[in-house]
Order: sequence, then C-alpha cells, then structure tokens
Amino acid sequence: MKLQLALDLVNIPEAIEVVKEVEAHIDVVEIGTPIINQEGHHAVKAMKDAFPSLAVLADTKIMDAGGYEVMNASQAGASIVTVLGATDDETIKGAVEEAKKQGSEILVDMINVTDIEQRAKEVDALGVDYICVHTGYDLQAVGVTPFSQLTTIKNVVKNTKTAVAGGIKLETIPEVIKAQPDLIIVGGGIANQDDKKAVAAEIQKQMKDAATV
Repeated sequence: MKLQLALDLVNIPEAIEVVKEVEAHIDVVEIGTPIINQEGHHAVKAMKDAFPSLAVLADTKIMDAGGYEVMNASQAGASIVTVLGATDDETIKGAVEEAKKQGSEILVDMINVTDIEQRAKEVDALGVDYICVHTGYDLQAVGVTPFSQLTTIKNVVKNTKTAVAGGIKLETIPEVIKAQPDLIIVGGGIANQDDKKAVAAEIQKQMKDAATV
C-alpha cells in the first residue's frame, strides 16, 4: 500500500510548505483539480521540481482528448494522471496509450459512476493502472463514505490496482487498511491537521504494520 497526500490548496508556495512537513511519510503528492484549474500544469511542474523523489499525481479528471491531456500532464512531471470512469472507453484507451509512451500511469476515478461493479469490470480490461473509488466533497458532507464501493471493486478487478479517496482520516484508516487498497488517498485528514507530520507518520505506521501481518 502507498499513501497519497491530496492537495487542493490553490497557493503553490503554501502547498509546497505542507509537503515539506510530511515528505518522509508519503509516496505520492496530488495536485488537486482546484489547483490545476487555477494554475494549470505549472503547479505540477513546481511540485515535481520541489520534490523530485516523490511521485506527483495530476488530478486532471480527463473526460475527453485522453491522449493529449495525458501528454501535457506527463510532460509537466506527473507520474500519475486521472481520467474519469464516466467517460467513454476510447478516451481511456487514448490515455493509456499515451501514458505508456510517456512512462506515466493512469488512475481512473469512479466518482459519480452509477454502476460501480459493471464499470470497474469494463475499465479493468482497458489496461489502466489504478481504479479509484472516490466520494466527492458534496456527498461526504451528508455522511457518504467510499468503503462499500472499495469492497465492490476489489471483488471484481483482476488486473488493475485499486485506490480509495474521500474523507479518509486517521480515525478511519484501520477500516480502509482492512480492504487492502494499493493506494490510500488522504486530503484534509492530513493537510488540515495542526500536526500534519505526526498524523502522516501514524497513518504510514499503521499501513506498514498491516503489511507485515
């Protein structure tokens, strides 16, 4: 299992300062959609330049022109690029093809996909690297969590690694770890805490402990 820090701060210097605090305890840093909307791929490059040893995920949420969008994000320094599972297969295929050329990976975000089980089976056959269950901010606000969906895709995916995002925090990490996703994505559960380093370190510890059981 790997730990990804999701950053939705639109202030790049502030985002870099947050990553400095937790760099030793994370594997991937995500440049969130709000930052990309505000700053473009400059934010991806700035983060990769600041932390060359970390993988950078560009949360582009691609819905069309898969190959072109993946090329731009990858050339800016993204190791992983996101595509929406709700898009068509041709867009995902184009993204996968370009990612292979660029040496990057594709994460398919299943946010707002109605039939998670069926779509996960379809996406699993398209050669992507990760399938991610994701509960968005608006649903988190009314108490929805991604855990049942994670179990669903774990049961049907045969080739692709799995990821989970959406309101995950230190208190819910044990439940997430039980499902054994390959990538755990935490945003405010680390970034909004007073002692970010301590929280990230504890999450990392619990993940490592589970891996040795």
